[in-house]
Amino acid sequence: MKRVLSVAVILVALITASTATADDGAGPFGVTVTARDARVGVLLRAAGGGHFCTASVVDAPRRDLIVTAAHCLGGDGGLVFVPGYRDGRAPYGEWRVRRRFLPRGWTEGQDEDSDVGFAAVAPRGGEELQDVVGGNRFVTGTATGATGVTVTGYPNAREKPVSCTDKPTALGRTQQRIACPGFSGGTSGSPWVNGDGQVVGVLGGHDRGGTTPGVSYSVVLGAEARRLYRQAAGHP
Repeated sequence: MKRVLSVAVILVALITASTATADDGAGPFGVTVTARDARVGVLLRAAGGGHFCTASVVDAPRRDLIVTAAHCLGGDGGLVFVPGYRDGRAPYGEWRVRRRFLPRGWTEGQDEDSDVGFAAVAPRGGEELQDVVGGNRFVTGTATGATGVTVTGYPNAREKPVSCTDKPTALGRTQQRIACPGFSGGTSGSPWVNGDGQVVGVLGGHDRGGTTPGVSYSVVLGAEARRLYRQAAGHP
């Protein structure tokens, strides 16, 4: 998950300053505000404990798919996804992860250029997750920085999500970065959503998402991510 040095003081200062005039939704470029988005939620371990990563619902034929960072899906224990999590509440229920999909580059060598993963969740009460909260399209091959994106995630130290809108920039051919304050540990897996409602990045990749709360990273979503999505979306 995203590793951040000296988080506590920096995070409090940045969030306090940036949320003074807004409670919900994305702010102007480079400003982090408190967010509300039912399609974004937290990952919890079924055995208990606090939230440790962020994930979001993506459109898929089976209507049961979430995307996050590959490093958030490791380990043998069960996982639970809670969309729209806020102040300890689960307004749209808790959804058990029943299957995980990880790219070969990650499973064979934890390649930071492969730090994207999907998970299918079990239905609840006869309903699929996407039917309850909707889903964003997962899109690959988008040029880095072509448009601004909104990043939404859950820092471990907060019980509400934060959101920031800015334009990402390239970090080589395979990684992209964004300058957004307040994205500390726990925000790995946060979706980068463009103005067309498309997920064009997932917080992770370089340094597992970054080592400071002010700069975050994502894999450039290309052929490997496209193949993985097709596998996950068509799972039996």
